[in-house]
Amino acid sequence: MQSVSIPTKRLAGLDGLRGIAVSLVVVFHFFPALLPGGFIGVDVFFVISGFLITGLLLVERDGAGRLALGRFWQRRALRLVPPLIPLVLICGTAAWLIGGDVLVGVGWQVLGAAIFGYNWVSIVSSASYFSASAPELFRNLWSLAVEEQFYLVWPVALLGLLLLRNRRLRLALVCALALASALWMALLFQPEDPTRVYYGSDTHSFGLFTGAALALMLHRADLRTGPAIRLLAALGRWRPWLGLGALAGLLDAALWLPDTGAVTYRGGLLAVSLLTAVVIWAAVPGRRFGTALDSRLLRYLGERSYGIYLWHWPLLVLLQAAWPAVRSSPGVPASIGVGVLAGALTLLAAGVSYRWLERPVRSLGVRGSIRRLRDLAYGSNRRLAWLGLAVVAGLLLTTGTTAAIVTAPTSTSAQTEIERGQQALAAAERHAERLARRASRPAKPAAGDRITAVGDSVMLASAAELQARFPGIAIDAAVSRGMGTAPDILAAQEEAGTLRPVVVVGLGTNGPIRWSQLDEIRAVIGPERELVLVDAFADRDWTAGVNDILAEYSARHRRVELADWHDAIAPHTDVLAGDNIHPGPTGGRIYAGTVRAALERLARAPARSELDAYRTPLPDGTAEFRPPLLP
Repeated sequence: MQSVSIPTKRLAGLDGLRGIAVSLVVVFHFFPALLPGGFIGVDVFFVISGFLITGLLLVERDGAGRLALGRFWQRRALRLVPPLIPLVLICGTAAWLIGGDVLVGVGWQVLGAAIFGYNWVSIVSSASYFSASAPELFRNLWSLAVEEQFYLVWPVALLGLLLLRNRRLRLALVCALALASALWMALLFQPEDPTRVYYGSDTHSFGLFTGAALALMLHRADLRTGPAIRLLAALGRWRPWLGLGALAGLLDAALWLPDTGAVTYRGGLLAVSLLTAVVIWAAVPGRRFGTALDSRLLRYLGERSYGIYLWHWPLLVLLQAAWPAVRSSPGVPASIGVGVLAGALTLLAAGVSYRWLERPVRSLGVRGSIRRLRDLAYGSNRRLAWLGLAVVAGLLLTTGTTAAIVTAPTSTSAQTEIERGQQALAAAERHAERLARRASRPAKPAAGDRITAVGDSVMLASAAELQARFPGIAIDAAVSRGMGTAPDILAAQEEAGTLRPVVVVGLGTNGPIRWSQLDEIRAVIGPERELVLVDAFADRDWTAGVNDILAEYSARHRRVELADWHDAIAPHTDVLAGDNIHPGPTGGRIYAGTVRAALERLARAPARSELDAYRTPLPDGTAEFRPPLLP
């Protein structure tokens, strides 16, 4: 088997693999409908980082006979911190100038960036990676925090491992750490919101350990006979084809792996890490496969992947917040225009960072870079003026970021409307409890006592208006909920005997849906119940597809009707919160009106249903929908 020492020079294929990884992440964030599983690019980065860091530490141990941990951590800081500072200052100041929802939580986000603990600060703050209602400016820094925490702990742990003479035992322990992290993720996974297991260093370090295990396997000093080594040696001649197959598997996962699905957190991401390890194993010898990965475009992106990853998400959030002011082409969907502009600005910012910050600091160090700037400034008055301008700009940006932290509101406008809905539901629950205690007098039937509503945060924000329009309606709505959760929720209500004759489902805001999910809903509620599907209004790539499926499904089924929230609210976006998704009181009344209109259409259907109780006979033999207590 060919051994692979991990030198300080670049290894074949890794820049290209970085370019693929960062492209997956950017496309996932900019155009999620095109690449629903593009978030796996982060896990590809984790494996690369674990492989390189472990390899570099092993080479240093072989050459010097020890590990200089102080120098290692200093090199990591020089690599990560300098590009991070202008990102925080520039984007923080821009957020302050834009104002509004984009400022919410910016203080704890800057704190998380400063201490490389963004993931844990987010978990403590109950922030959701999957929420569309909270535009976190620096959300992408969670993965940087996971890597940095690994860099702090792993060198010390590796010192302990290297004390073991049994090389197989070393490898087995690292593989056990990877497996333990993956199992911990599977155990703690919560389908409502997987943020805890996605952000946690304990639950999401298996990719880093997978890369570390690969480095131990391939390191020259650790090569001995053994089953694993003999197997890799036997597979050596198939190396390019296995690498190509693993890469195809990664791209397939980027197309199909769901960001909140159980399959992702119960083995899917671990499989991604293993596939990435195969790609690295096939690429690093520098033969055909590694050379092909390092194509000019992919290598260009890979060399600038850190800057691209840092800048792409904050720029997207800022542009989405400022889009009404910069919209220049009404014929182009806002999401496409924002994505293209954010992509161009990202490449520009990453290029500037790589050319003028990352490369000089990496080669000269911070002090050397400062001395070089000083020498350049002394050589010309023009250069001195530029240096002075840079110092003034730094002070202004620091002031702007500080102002952003000080003036940040405590909650977004969307969160305010969602909390209003939660309060309405809590008040309705207290009212129901009071009525239940009045056993001496039977409760008067209410207009909504035949309706069960299950929805996401848009329905939650409209809860008060739904209750006013349909007194007695049973609403089960939550933030970040998708259509895939509906069958289980409705099945639980059916089992408990609380599922009512009319079911309203509004779950199209947070991601694509499938026809089969709607079939599952109908199978759970049974043929005797009526179903109202509320479509979605959101500037998201999947919205049009969601609405097309809901419209076609309702048209094909007699007991299913569409509540057209999208077309009803489109002319009245001024009554939505700052995210242009969640309704205020006026928007809530429009939402409730679309549900009523759908119920009226169902009531006119000739088939007998539970809605017959709401029909009033007319002289011509038809019936008019008139719930007795509707306002």
